[in-house]
Amino acid sequence: MSEREFETEPIPGLPERPPVGESILWQGTPDWRRVARDVYHVDKVAMYFAALLCLRAMAERWAGETVAQTARATFDAAVWLVPLGLAAIAILMLLAYLTQRTTVYTVTSQRVVMRFGVALPMTVNLPFRAIGSASLNLRSDGTGDIPLSLLSGNRVAYLMMWPHTRPWRVSKPEPMLRAVRDANNVAEILADALAASVSPAKSLAPRPADGASTQSTIPSVVALAS
Repeated sequence: MSEREFETEPIPGLPERPPVGESILWQGTPDWRRVARDVYHVDKVAMYFAALLCLRAMAERWAGETVAQTARATFDAAVWLVPLGLAAIAILMLLAYLTQRTTVYTVTSQRVVMRFGVALPMTVNLPFRAIGSASLNLRSDGTGDIPLSLLSGNRVAYLMMWPHTRPWRVSKPEPMLRAVRDANNVAEILADALAASVSPAKSLAPRPADGASTQSTIPSVVALAS
């Protein structure tokens, strides 16, 4: 995917300039390293190929082969298995990198805009009036996911939005800002914007604890559904 695909955007991530009265509060992209782990599961793929080598060595020992014969058989298997595993991991990491390069999340004073698509670029506008609730899944490295639950009558296609949807919510898909950096701050910006869209005098923000991954609900977003 070439960046020329998006050269017609007046502002990166937006198909047109915001109308008068609407301001951009935040823009960001997914962290490709986190996408590689959480979406394309490169760590699990590496473990899979390592497990294949271990199983080959165990099979040789169970067959009664000597240590030298087992080592030789395992080495022969590694000659073709390791390059294959590295190629698979490289492809997945490239996909993660392209996911970052072609994705822009935008939070304005009136909506959330998600531009994405490695093969087929598209832009999804989510006005605040369509968002019923949201939550923050904060990780220890500061990245996090912010899924958005849509109000009744508003729906997106899971496959069309993937991987920018909450995992396993197929029957009622939830668009998600995935693997954003400084996720706590982004959640606060979104919370304040949503609260202001309901009542300009109201401003609530989440305060997830630092450290291990946490799951919380953004208070001001919940107010929309009340």
